[in-house]
Amino acid sequence: MSDTPPADSSTPLAATSEAELFYLAQHPERYPAPLVHAATQELQRRGLVPTEAPTPIRRRTAPPPTLPETPMVLRLLRAVFWPTRSHWATPALLDTILLVFLLMVFTGVSAVHPSGAALVAWGSNYSPLTLPGQPWRLLTSCFVHSGPGHLLLNASSLLLLGTLAEPLLGGWRLLLAYVVCGVGGSLASLAWHTGGVNSVGASGSIFGLYGVQLALLLTQALPLERRERLTMLFFLLYFLVSSVAGSTDAHIDHAAHACGLFTGLLLGGLYAAHFQRQRRQRT
Repeated sequence: MSDTPPADSSTPLAATSEAELFYLAQHPERYPAPLVHAATQELQRRGLVPTEAPTPIRRRTAPPPTLPETPMVLRLLRAVFWPTRSHWATPALLDTILLVFLLMVFTGVSAVHPSGAALVAWGSNYSPLTLPGQPWRLLTSCFVHSGPGHLLLNASSLLLLGTLAEPLLGGWRLLLAYVVCGVGGSLASLAWHTGGVNSVGASGSIFGLYGVQLALLLTQALPLERRERLTMLFFLLYFLVSSVAGSTDAHIDHAAHACGLFTGLLLGGLYAAHFQRQRRQRT
């Protein structure tokens, strides 16, 4: 018996056998979509497939190509240098000190041993110029570094301290602490070196961040569990002592370090009072 329907059917594939129709419907990836759709409709007309869903059998499509996974090094660099909504101040500071150093090198300054004149040109804290008429050097010197080793040391310390402090303080308070403690360290450097000084580096700001966090932990101003507080306190004291012990070079500006730390302790005390007042208002 033939499986071909009557010739008077009005559908395009009325003269096609059932076997051919089923083959078309079951292999949609091999034929144009309109032809597969017509075969499905003809099968429905003949009552060979359900008619509740009149849509054609869809062509099988290959899954979308997956993007290659980002290498671990790129993900690490993005986490360190790319600001996010909740962590922007630390990357912004790191990017700034790195950009300043790269610009210095690109404009002809020696990457290994920048001259004193080059450092002055880029905003160092230079006694004959700073307080007489260029006080902005108190701040700009905190973003200038005297070589790759100096830059790497301060950048790694800033990364550690900023990662610890920014979730506790918020970005704006961290940025304020960097600026205030850096300026305080620069002022102390001018006062201590009565014979003149030409200093650069973020060390005053970095020691200030130590001070801010120590004040917050010692006053218990933040809602941290005892174990968290003691762990952070241990790490801060360890890295602080290591930084002081490693500062044996005659060119190290100890006055800037000490005053930065003291300024940070004072500012941390103000932050602590603010946080404690907020907690009392909420309770």
